Amino acid sequence: MKNLLVLFTLVLSLAFTTNTNAQKFNDLDRSPMDMATFPTSYKISEKVVRVIYSRPQLKGRSIAQLAPAGEIWRTGANEASEITFYKDVKIADNDIKAGTYALFTIPGEKEWTIILNSKLNQWGAYTYEKADDVLRVNVNASIAKETLDAFSISFKEEEDGASLVMGWDTTRVTVPMSL
Repeated sequence: MKNLLVLFTLVLSLAFTTNTNAQKFNDLDRSPMDMATFPTSYKISEKVVRVIYSRPQLKGRSIAQLAPAGEIWRTGANEASEITFYKDVKIADNDIKAGTYALFTIPGEKEWTIILNSKLNQWGAYTYEKADDVLRVNVNASIAKETLDAFSISFKEEEDGASLVMGWDTTRVTVPMSL
């Protein structure tokens, strides 16, 4: 009987201890975080550039509703996207030192402004300050046949480097980089 009482007490104490220490986890994010790198092959560990961003989805909305033309956009969802260069590069004839930068854009119908900003860990574009810009360059926007519901970033290998390609709905924006 004594052993049964000890066992009952042990089981009860474990049950209460487990419940009081249970961890509450957040639900899945509606705009999941993603990453794009160059070189794109997982077999090449020495990367030149990496972008970490969240992927908003249109879900029946327009780009203009989520990233209005002429306004600073965090280039994704949630935190401002961040781009890390592991080597010095050139973007539109501008020297960019190796390092990590916040990636902002100003969408437009025919061209987008690409912005690298030195202030990291920004939520959205609420604390964005132009004085912290390292680069501002305009690039052409084009229209593709394929529609993308989720905002996407990838890299395309080029003869003298790579291009960062952003796509959403039928909009495509290409940012050439020389390595």
